[in-house]
Amino acid sequence: MKRFSIINIMILNITIIALVMSAGYELKADPAGDLVREGNRLYHEKKYNEAEVSYRKALELSPTEEASFNLGDALYKQGKFEESEKIFQTLSAQGADKTELADSYHNLGNSYLQSKKYKEGLEAFKNSVLNNPNDPDAKYNYEYARRLLQQQQEQKKKDDQKKDDKNKDQDKKDQKQDQGKKDQDKKDQSKKDDQKKQDQGKKDDQKKDGEKKDQQQQQDQGAKDQDKQEKGPKPQEQKISKEDAERMLKALQKEEQKLQKKLKKKQKSVKTNIEKKW
Repeated sequence: MKRFSIINIMILNITIIALVMSAGYELKADPAGDLVREGNRLYHEKKYNEAEVSYRKALELSPTEEASFNLGDALYKQGKFEESEKIFQTLSAQGADKTELADSYHNLGNSYLQSKKYKEGLEAFKNSVLNNPNDPDAKYNYEYARRLLQQQQEQKKKDDQKKDDKNKDQDKKDQKQDQGKKDQDKKDQSKKDDQKKQDQGKKDDQKKDGEKKDQQQQQDQGAKDQDKQEKGPKPQEQKISKEDAERMLKALQKEEQKLQKKLKKKQKSVKTNIEKKW
């Protein structure tokens, strides 16, 4: 056998220790797992937003089903139901073992119920029960989803019937309004026609009055013309000047003086016999 010196033994021991320490460090180094565990701690402390951040960081380092599933739960707790639906839909389609599928379908059904997608939720719980028939929660949720879906459908029927009745009432109301409008238009047209007749009657009366007036004027003018013809032309008055008038006046005065003289002469020549009464 080959013998080893003390120095060789020391070097060998140091090398073994270094290898052991290095292997131990590699076994402990799991950043993604640490982030998942940190997210789990925050989730149990109900710090769902912070847990979401840790799960997303873990998925960036190492996509695992555990990190995805827990992220879906954290989103569900925050009311982000559409996002949680997408995650559980993806997990349900990955073809994992039945227990994991049952859990994914179960949480997917819960997300659907929160979004009032009762039909989809019922189908998800059905798949959960099929993959794990011994899960009482999945069976209960399946029945619960079925009742909610039934109520939703009945309510939809009532709403549709109510909507139909409302539409029918509105149609009747519209028809009534249309008929009323037609009747009113007819009345308005009748009034317009009556007004036109009245206006035409007034025009006709005015025309008749005008014709009568013209006839009367013609008759009056005819009478005037007849009077003129019967009376003949009126003599025109002659106008004299002031001088002519004075001359005529003087002439008349002279003539009057001559006449007075003649009368006096006649009175002197006439004798008057007076009879006495005894």
